Amino acid sequence: MNRAVLAQRGRRLEYFTIGWNSLEGLVAIGAGLLAGSISLVGFGADSFIEVTSGAALLWRMSGDADHRQREYRERITLRIVGACFVALAGYVGYEAVQDLARHTASETSRIGMALAGVSLVVMPLLSRAKRKIGRAMGSAAMHADAKQTEFCTYLSAILLGGLALNALLGWWWADPVAALAMTPIILKEGIDALQGDPCC
Repeated sequence: MNRAVLAQRGRRLEYFTIGWNSLEGLVAIGAGLLAGSISLVGFGADSFIEVTSGAALLWRMSGDADHRQREYRERITLRIVGACFVALAGYVGYEAVQDLARHTASETSRIGMALAGVSLVVMPLLSRAKRKIGRAMGSAAMHADAKQTEFCTYLSAILLGGLALNALLGWWWADPVAALAMTPIILKEGIDALQGDPCC
């Protein structure tokens, strides 16, 4: 399969990523603010980081034909993704510690639990498709984006666990603890992207 066809498929995946994560982010942040759930708000913020990543990947794919431009765009895309993740890790970690210190309990969010459940199904499929394109194109940026999407699956599982424990057992601390569990994962992905080699 030639690079032009692969780049076109990559662009389609990124358009889907942008659409899905825009909707997911709006729903998660809205539900999180209503419920007072930092893990749900953090999950929504991560969705918008994936939108940023998807937009950067579209920009990277549009310059795929020129080798020099391709490497330059790979490097910039990896830096954008990494910086967004480091900022998110700081925000989620700070808010989670504040909630634990203040004993802030979140409300039950059925919408949040449903969203996390759907994400657990969609994200692994999307990640697998991106990884396949990234491997075929030799694109570190697409690999990083696939990793981000896979990482969203882990966040969905952590989020669902925290929300369910809070809803079913009344464990007020489950939500901020779930958010704290996300923080080192988010930070590691950000550092990896910032230090990433643009060439596979």
